[in-house]
Amino acid sequence: MIPLGRLNVITSPNGSGKSSLYRALRLLADTAQGRVVTSLAREGGLQSTLWAGPEVIGRAVRRGDHPVEGTRRDQRVALRLGFASDRFGYLIDLGLPRPSKSAFSLDPEIKHESIWHGPQPRPSALIVDRRGPVVRIRVDDGWKIATGSLSSFDSMMTQAADPHDAPEMLQMRESIRAWRFYDHFRTDADAPARATRIGTHTPVLSEDGADLAAAMQTIREIGEAEALDAAVSDAFSGARLEVENSAGRFTLLMEQHGLLRPLRAAELSDGTLRYLLWIAALFTPRPPALMVLNEPETSLHPDLLPPLARLIARAAARSQAIVVTHAAPLIAALREQDGCRSIVLEKTFGETNIAGLQQTDIPAWHWPPR
Repeated sequence: MIPLGRLNVITSPNGSGKSSLYRALRLLADTAQGRVVTSLAREGGLQSTLWAGPEVIGRAVRRGDHPVEGTRRDQRVALRLGFASDRFGYLIDLGLPRPSKSAFSLDPEIKHESIWHGPQPRPSALIVDRRGPVVRIRVDDGWKIATGSLSSFDSMMTQAADPHDAPEMLQMRESIRAWRFYDHFRTDADAPARATRIGTHTPVLSEDGADLAAAMQTIREIGEAEALDAAVSDAFSGARLEVENSAGRFTLLMEQHGLLRPLRAAELSDGTLRYLLWIAALFTPRPPALMVLNEPETSLHPDLLPPLARLIARAAARSQAIVVTHAAPLIAALREQDGCRSIVLEKTFGETNIAGLQQTDIPAWHWPPR
């Protein structure tokens, strides 16, 4: 369990678990989209997610008295993912399928899913519980069977959400579906953000940034136009954005101090274009419950990292933000923002832990049996 705040910066040396944490969050989001099994297969299957070390690391090994050696596995193979807030929580437990002659015998099975009230998965707080093919929904006088034949590769979030019997599950699913991930914006010569495109209302920037001009115009018309201008000026003194509309095709223009004409998106430097993409993403008029940014510092000049940190902190006032990075200047700038929680991952004997976190600081969490 990792305790999170509104603004979180996660960092670690290479190979210490940042990427694994990011992928775990994406897998949780894929659950609500009905593609968690497909995403696992794309990552190399369930086996690729399993702990590669021994099941038990004894004290003698940790002291260095004995080398790390393999042990016989006693526990079930499982990939368990979950999260909780003060209102609701959700978990999913995936495991190996039973031996069969099916061509899909390598697909993991969803063994267990639960939704509950409050921060801890307790039996008395359960709202919806799925074990194997059976999904139960709590009603006034006990439990109601929503379905008894759910496929092992289908999540209850996509197949059993019901606005009448399980409104909390529907609410949870839609909240997770709204989570937003920005991993990498292309800024090469053929990048989608550089092209002129048909513009429509775009309150959410796409993951590839293709609708950048439309997203900027949407912010200007239904978002915070003055704050947008201030953010551009904060990073590029004296600069201002415009959107050229030619028969419904939008082109982003940037006026800069000292230039006789504005530059089109196709003419901007990689770093400038990438920063404008971050502005469009973080100024969204439709903020999600969670926004995850993976290495947003890529190709940015160090001078742009403090204003980027201010942008992220501003967005965290409306959305919980998780920033995964190893750029020291960005980490330092984020730590200066009010309420920033700094999480440093470290690896010991192959295990990823949070540096300086005591056992008493970890929220209570007990994985229920299958």
